Amino acid sequence: MSVKAVRDLENETEKLVASEDFPALEQKIYKTIELLKSAREAKAAAERDAGRLRDQLEQREEELEMLRSAVVSLRKEREEVRSRVEKMLKQVDLMVTES
Repeated sequence: MSVKAVRDLENETEKLVASEDFPALEQKIYKTIELLKSAREAKAAAERDAGRLRDQLEQREEELEMLRSAVVSLRKEREEVRSRVEKMLKQVDLMVTES
């Protein structure tokens, strides 16, 4: 419940109590109860959403870690292949210069 809504309810309640208008006061109390129920439902929905988003974030972090490992592995493999290709090219150069 917003601060403004609370202040408005307080002001209206003070006016009602001053004029001793019990039915109107009763109506305001029921309205306040409904607002409270709505706020609690919204809070529960927000908490469910936050939990779902935390789970998704955790999954994404796990995927990111796996992808980082894969990238490191591929970089090592690329360096090994590069090294082997350079070695073969040197051997080809030696064969060409000997001919």
